Amino acid sequence: MNQLERIQRSLTKKSVPHFEIGDTVRVHVKVVEGEKERIQVYEGTVIARKGSLNTEMFTVRKLSYGVGVERIFPVHSPIVSKVDVVRQGRVRRAKLYYLRGKKGRFAKGEEREFVGESKSSAQPVAPQEGAATA
Repeated sequence: MNQLERIQRSLTKKSVPHFEIGDTVRVHVKVVEGEKERIQVYEGTVIARKGSLNTEMFTVRKLSYGVGVERIFPVHSPIVSKVDVVRQGRVRRAKLYYLRGKKGRFAKGEEREFVGESKSSAQPVAPQEGAATA
């Protein structure tokens, strides 16, 4: 590991939220107005993610009064206080730039269902020896 990688690893956040492209997220952003600091919530769909280590960024798109607005957030920035996943989306692309041309409900993706491990053992049932087969 060279010196640059060591510096980049030291600048990353310890707890990075897990979200993927297509998810609807709420990004809590610190906004400084004069001497006051407040948290502003930006909710939209993640349409792109790029970069690695401390240079990773994600793009969030939302509709504001019928106009599409996109904003790019650095994942490891101190400005982003937290990221909440509101809804998980199921997409088949790495970048969702095609949503820029869509409006209304067509600009939304399908919802991904959470499939956890099943507790029952799903073993196939073997036929009994005495059973008649036709």
